[in-house]
Amino acid sequence: MSAVEVEPVIEVKASTASSVKSFLSGGFGGMAAVLVGQPFDLVKVRLQTSEGVYKNTFDCFKQIIKKDGVLGLYRGMATPLASITPIFAVSFWSYDLGKKMAYGFRGEQTGVAKELTLAELTFAGAFSAVPTTLFMAPSERVKVLMQIQGQGGEQKYKGPLDVVRQLYKEGGVRSIFRGTGATLLRDSPGSAAYFVAYELVKKSLTPAGTRPEDLSFGAVLFAGGMAGVAMWTIAIPPDVLKSRLQSAPAGTYNGLVDCLQKTIKADGPAALFKGLGPAMLRAFPANAATFLGVEYSMRAMNLVF
Repeated sequence: MSAVEVEPVIEVKASTASSVKSFLSGGFGGMAAVLVGQPFDLVKVRLQTSEGVYKNTFDCFKQIIKKDGVLGLYRGMATPLASITPIFAVSFWSYDLGKKMAYGFRGEQTGVAKELTLAELTFAGAFSAVPTTLFMAPSERVKVLMQIQGQGGEQKYKGPLDVVRQLYKEGGVRSIFRGTGATLLRDSPGSAAYFVAYELVKKSLTPAGTRPEDLSFGAVLFAGGMAGVAMWTIAIPPDVLKSRLQSAPAGTYNGLVDCLQKTIKADGPAALFKGLGPAMLRAFPANAATFLGVEYSMRAMNLVF
């Protein structure tokens, strides 16, 4: 067999291994993100979906702990822990695929090509949100309903599976996937900022003569944290709309634009930035943990295959 015939097989294996590693490392990163970020995410959603209940971010933390104890900050965590792990796996796999597509547009192979430009990284990051949204939107719908349930009144849902059952009974698959457009609107530009910021910060912290893959523990934490800050700096307005769409009773809004109009009419433009405080408090530690999980699991897998 000639070398020409063998070469494509080697390239396919390398590509497959890269995809598998990206998928698995993303899953490890997702687990780390949930464990660190859940309390901040709960507070963000409570602030976005309630009116006049909490004075500010810290008052929300205080009221939750007073009513439900510290464990109350982890209300609704079962859904993201079970779903964010595969969702982050899909996200990092999709980002890897987006980068391969960018190389493909050049007509170059990933193993021998020059590094991607800023525009190409932006494309790969934005593309990563497309497959991810198919999993993220229903997960977020269930999570939001579980998180706001603790604010008082009727305990409508017994757990995540009961949420899915009741949503399907009320409106079918369409009800379960409510807020998909808003989720994509949040995550496509947000993911572009997320991955580009990480790549740029990582590159800036890389000493001359070394590889970005060999960054220190602290450098990975900082780059990951800054990636999270970059994402949430632009993602809050669509996130507010997503939370309202997904938590409101059926018929409250006729769609994303109607939700935007009614939100601004009722509460003014400032309403689009509700939850910014806890989102930014969460952004750095949760995403520092995410990329730490991703990078170190990737290094471990590179030793194996």
